[in-house]
Amino acid sequence: MSEPLPPIAQPAAAHPARVYNVWLGGKDHYPVDQEAAELAARANPAIVPSVRANRAFLGRAVRHLAAAGVRQFLDIGTGVPSADNTHEVAQRVAPDSRVVYVDNDPIVLAHARALLVSGPRGRTDYVQADVRDVDAILDAAQESLDLKQPVALMLIAVLQYIRDDEDPWDLTRRLLDGLAPGSYVALSHPASDITAPEVAESMRIYNERAASHATATPRTRAQVAKFCDGLDPVDPGVVQLTRWRPGPADVPDDTLPMWCAMARKM
Repeated sequence: MSEPLPPIAQPAAAHPARVYNVWLGGKDHYPVDQEAAELAARANPAIVPSVRANRAFLGRAVRHLAAAGVRQFLDIGTGVPSADNTHEVAQRVAPDSRVVYVDNDPIVLAHARALLVSGPRGRTDYVQADVRDVDAILDAAQESLDLKQPVALMLIAVLQYIRDDEDPWDLTRRLLDGLAPGSYVALSHPASDITAPEVAESMRIYNERAASHATATPRTRAQVAKFCDGLDPVDPGVVQLTRWRPGPADVPDDTLPMWCAMARKM
């Protein structure tokens, strides 16, 4: 059951987790988030189907990793809990899976109990931190995860909030440096080279309403591929959301402006 929104003052700026919640049809957001979400989606009608396809990609990626033997997941930029969270998907395949969630939004913290309902053989934990706080994240994660064993690093629709001058590629490398060989990274990212005018306009609208640390930058396929440099890519490489190992019921849609990929640390 959904918890009430935290008793804090109405925020002046939109937050990614709450805007994403609007696009998923949730209720855990404030007027500023709803305005940003609705205006951005009006400028780019592919946003809502992209968000849903992104959620489906998360599920397929987690199932693939769990089936491949991964039993530990570090999910950064968790967002407000929804159906089929990472631990739910992983523990259906492998009940002993352990998951650490990381986010920096008080609303996500208010829902943390929903993220902590693990199966009896597994474990879940929640860390309140920004994706930029690499050392703090890794230090907290090792309370629940054995970082000397492979971990799946889930960076689903979060790296766009790291500006180019903050070097999101180095940030990703530093996170992976703290994980054992055999670990994976799974990521998705808004595209700047698919329906470019609509994406640019929707990002402009969102960024005008977001806090300075939460503005978004779409990137090209080549820029997204750079996150996998030095890693062993998992087929089919960097592709659009619905092209990544689709199931029988998944319908390809090449109009959705998001890239996704998975790669293994050697």
